[in-house]
Amino acid sequence: MTAAAELMTLAQTGLWQALLVFLRVGALMALLPGFSEEVVPVRIKLGLAVALTVVTIPAVPEMPLEKAWEFWVFLRFLATETIAGLALGIALRLMILALQTAGSMAAQSSSLSQIAGGAAAEPLPAMGHILVIGALALLMMMGLHVRTVEFLIESYRVLPAGHFPSPSDLTEWGIAGVSRAFALAFTLAAPFVIVSVIYNLTLGVINRAMPQLMVAFVGAPVITFGGLALLFLLAPTMLVVWRDTFMSVLANPFGAVP
Repeated sequence: MTAAAELMTLAQTGLWQALLVFLRVGALMALLPGFSEEVVPVRIKLGLAVALTVVTIPAVPEMPLEKAWEFWVFLRFLATETIAGLALGIALRLMILALQTAGSMAAQSSSLSQIAGGAAAEPLPAMGHILVIGALALLMMMGLHVRTVEFLIESYRVLPAGHFPSPSDLTEWGIAGVSRAFALAFTLAAPFVIVSVIYNLTLGVINRAMPQLMVAFVGAPVITFGGLALLFLLAPTMLVVWRDTFMSVLANPFGAVP
């Protein structure tokens, strides 16, 4: 084999490897927290996907090249890599949805759900926007791009290229992830819910004891101030708890869900 033929074979192998990795990375980038937000331009997203592909290629197992460029073979890899990337992206996006749900629950409990509720593309209360923006900034400070590359490399051990994941395993894994997200959301919003219950019970007792008192005029400022004060005091702890859960998902995405 001549040097030109060897060079052509190496080029074909590298191009095939890059294409398959890009299919998984591109699907993941559509849902990856921080990088997939609407405020990020499409060109930046494409550049980030290419950069992550270049970094990931040397660490993933080499894909078989024989019959690689046949149409049906490419379609099979297109389907398997897209499904794998979307599954990985959904697992991470559920963590953002958990934080958004916690912010909505906290805002509803403290009667702050209508403040700046429609100021952004997603109709979230102000509490939810504050928590989500804080969480995304925290992830960027902790090197989300590096963790994402490790996440992608680990995914090839459980979801090999060219193999469809088991529907039953994927369904069970997805249900467990949704359950974990809702449990995390309620855990983060629990202090606001508890304070809201105590507040409403107290307001009911006062109303029964003094029917002539307009408790709404007294209670509304109290619950508003209490909600803002709780957010000021508990937001750092909420973000730390959320960060630990997010990092555990990145470190072991296919592990058992408590």
